Amino acid sequence: MEIFFTILIMTLVVSLSGVAARIIPFQIPLPLVQIAAGALLAWPTFGLHVDFDPELFLVLFIPPLLFADGWKTPVNEFLHHGREIIGLALVLVLITVVGIGYLIYWMVPGIPLVPAFALAAVLSPTDAVALSGIVGEGRIPKKIMSILQGEALMNDASGLVSLKFAVAVAMGTMVFTVSGATVEFFKVAIGGLLAGAAVCWLFGKSLRLFSRLSGDDPATQTVLLLLLPFASYLIAEHLGVSGILAAVAAGMMITRSGIMRHAPLAMRLRANSVWQMLEFVFNGMVFLMLGLQLPGILETSITEANADPNVQLWMLFTDILLVYAALMLVRFGWLWTMQRLSKRFLTKKPMEFGNYSTRELLVASFAGVRGAITLAGVLSIPLFLPNGDAFPGRYELVFLATGVILFSLLVGVILLPVLLRGVGGVDKSSDRREIQQARAMMAGVAIESLYKMEERLTHDTQENIDNELLKEVSSRVIGNLRRRADGQSDLEHAHIAEDLERRFRLTALRAERAELYHLRATQQISNETMQKLLRDLDLMEALLVEKEDH
Repeated sequence: MEIFFTILIMTLVVSLSGVAARIIPFQIPLPLVQIAAGALLAWPTFGLHVDFDPELFLVLFIPPLLFADGWKTPVNEFLHHGREIIGLALVLVLITVVGIGYLIYWMVPGIPLVPAFALAAVLSPTDAVALSGIVGEGRIPKKIMSILQGEALMNDASGLVSLKFAVAVAMGTMVFTVSGATVEFFKVAIGGLLAGAAVCWLFGKSLRLFSRLSGDDPATQTVLLLLLPFASYLIAEHLGVSGILAAVAAGMMITRSGIMRHAPLAMRLRANSVWQMLEFVFNGMVFLMLGLQLPGILETSITEANADPNVQLWMLFTDILLVYAALMLVRFGWLWTMQRLSKRFLTKKPMEFGNYSTRELLVASFAGVRGAITLAGVLSIPLFLPNGDAFPGRYELVFLATGVILFSLLVGVILLPVLLRGVGGVDKSSDRREIQQARAMMAGVAIESLYKMEERLTHDTQENIDNELLKEVSSRVIGNLRRRADGQSDLEHAHIAEDLERRFRLTALRAERAELYHLRATQQISNETMQKLLRDLDLMEALLVEKEDH
């Protein structure tokens, strides 16, 4: 029962954190609110204690979150920025592991070289989810955010594989060689991508089979979709390849393969709403877990620092600042180097970085905040070596990693809004015009199909439809579509017409819903009839409200 109550309390706190982030006058980002709430719950006054199991954390939270990010990442856009993403997610990670690893070894006396590499490895992955939480959607220009999201998807694997090698060397279970590590990395990465794609393909085949057997039951299909990221992760890990990349690959394949496009409407609607809810809860749980660990990490670090004559607590806090500054310096330096190389050697097809201003390079640098993967990675470092001795400097590794996570979030909250004032965010007017133009082109194709349908029905003797009725319905539908198609020449007028039509339809829908409840209250209809008609009205209203948001 204690575990059950803990889960309920954490879910409630995550839900209330969204409300708190909106009503707090200082506009504190949601991730920081959730971290503070977790730390408050873990304080002795409340005494909520959650044992952190890194393996369970990775399996429970990371696959669905990365799957959702992969789902939202267009494959073509990802491939278009492939050079930039590889430069950040592979080359920069290796530079960070080696360069920051030697810096930590030189700077912190209680950490040997191999554990220093392990800490640098867990500090290398960035967190696009935390970034969106602290700056909001649409604040960072699309040309920067697309690369940052692709980097965050891929550098989790490279960072955790580097951590795996460093821990294995420290534990004495492997001997590190450059050639061996390179072969192992590509085997794990490529194998993970192939495993995720294969599991997604099998899911598509199974979905069609279950659709025939269950009669397009949306509940069954949605549950199967929820299991897909976990299946991809666990199967890949069982095969000895990257489960993280498998979850990413499955998410990117789910749209590329057309599985969702051909899925039943009820399943698509339910799956989208369920995933939105899960993303909010799981993201909140990750930062809440970080807050819950803070008091324990701080207490352990103070105790260990007092017991270690070579370490002082103020030095650890100073080391956090120096390590974070070094991470940002290395990141900015590599971005600047890629920009110079692009302008010098890739003149025909330059990288996206080649067009960045200095301010945009700074945005891309400080946008590399650390988050869930860093926390899970550092806490997964073993407590003891095979001979029973304590893992060297483990409490310092955990303290420094936690401090860098928090400091990167705080710096991002303070600096990114300042830097983004001189950088154009997402152009909403341009997006609106693009949506309107797409709707106009879609309407043109739809009108052609309706003319063909009208002609077919006119000559169809089996359906025996009255020609006047056919003309009336066809003219009404085609008239609505033609106003949208003609909007290509007058986008503003078309937008006003569609907005007016939407408002009239919403007013009518809400009146219908009120009358439906009245009919049920006066027992003129059954509850089953009311529920069926309410569902139809809700679907139509959801469509109209989505148009309003756009």
